[in-house]
Amino acid sequence: MLVRRVLVRGVTVAPRHCRLLGLAGTVALALGGATAGALPAADALTPDSGRAALGLVSTYFGLVLLIAAWWWLGRAVRGPRPPGTRSMLLTLAVWAAPLLPAPPLFSRDVYSYLAQGAMVHARIDVYSHGPIRLGGPLAEEVAPLWQHTPAPYGPVSLAFESAVAHASRAEPSLGVLGLRLVALVGVALMVLALPVLARRCGTDPAGALWLGALNPLLLLHLVGGAHNDAVMLGLLGAGLVAATGRWPACGAVLVTLAALVKAPAALGLLAVASLWAHQVAGRGRRVAAVLATAALALATTGAATAVTGTGYGWISALSTPASPGNWALTSILGRATGALLDAVGSGLAPLATPAWQALGLLATAAAVAVVWLRPPRGPLYALGLSLTAVALLGPALRPWYVLWGLFLLAAAAPAGAVRRAVAAGSGVLALAVLPSGFAPDARQLTFAVCGGALALLALWGARHTPGFATGPATSGGHRPERPV
Repeated sequence: MLVRRVLVRGVTVAPRHCRLLGLAGTVALALGGATAGALPAADALTPDSGRAALGLVSTYFGLVLLIAAWWWLGRAVRGPRPPGTRSMLLTLAVWAAPLLPAPPLFSRDVYSYLAQGAMVHARIDVYSHGPIRLGGPLAEEVAPLWQHTPAPYGPVSLAFESAVAHASRAEPSLGVLGLRLVALVGVALMVLALPVLARRCGTDPAGALWLGALNPLLLLHLVGGAHNDAVMLGLLGAGLVAATGRWPACGAVLVTLAALVKAPAALGLLAVASLWAHQVAGRGRRVAAVLATAALALATTGAATAVTGTGYGWISALSTPASPGNWALTSILGRATGALLDAVGSGLAPLATPAWQALGLLATAAAVAVVWLRPPRGPLYALGLSLTAVALLGPALRPWYVLWGLFLLAAAAPAGAVRRAVAAGSGVLALAVLPSGFAPDARQLTFAVCGGALALLALWGARHTPGFATGPATSGGHRPERPV
């Protein structure tokens, strides 16, 4: 009830106040991450230490402030006097700045990237061996679950990981900073692409930036976590800008490079081929456009693989198993079915999770086929829906995976239920992972809830501060809102 009263009930907050509130949130996040984040092993605190508990409270205090600032900014974007694109970009820069010097947040994947980069530099095949083969202190920073797992990333991802690992001499703190800077380049490409794609799809550029760039998931996981999804989405966005313009061939190359960071971006080639085919007249020329897209994708893949020298092992590495305890829908159903089969004494229990995951892949393929057979509102919207299906129905789900489809939906989805569902889901998923990247225990959950509750009390008090927020009771009636 308190959450609804604080965030929803007729509150309008000036964009400048949203900017300051979000800044307070990311400052608290960064300070909390200094003791509760995904720290290097030498600096990590035990979960039951007082400093770690205080860091967890601070992190969730800041997280709830950030979500509230973002939600209220969304109301301002829908209002009669919305902030412009320049104001939105300034807000993004202000919110992101405190996260730049912070330790990794909400995941230890950045250490896996560094270890894989060091392996490439040392001529160790990352598609056959896990980071444990590298040995040394850097391999020890990788989460135990992934120390024996081959890299599931393409040659473009390994190329910048290797460059950063070499430049930082595989020192964790410098390496994290280097990979975060690379991720910022990807975020910059996303931010540049979103308003352009929104205009070409007939949606509001400010609304696209609010949903797709200032989204807490992007700040937490692409900036704070330095995930290589930032580079994938940046290249995908740049390729789609080219394809929706007059350079579909360039678009095919850029989208292929995005897929050579992480494979899901390969679905973007469907959008490029569709856009290219619609730009030419005649059935024969349309078929030629589709074939040209495929040829450019194959040529780019061959060239990138030859330049990086990592080989084609990434194709077989796509079958890298998902973590057994992940909370994808198909994995949850598999574990529940397995437990039920165990309870009745069936020997089929070990097959339950693989069977559900196979059904999930079939459902994903069916959803993608349905979307593309009759694309709603054009190729970019279809691509956003397809990438969302891949994230939600695949064998593994992490909060930042939702950004794959969200990025395109922010630019192309019409005002209405889809945008509202994406926004609400983003706010919920932003709370789903501890800043250390590990699974929580009851004590840590208690501290996280305490931090969030303190933030809600602070927000409730701020609402009653003169000049901070207005609503129907103080602003003279209901303010009409524009669709986003």
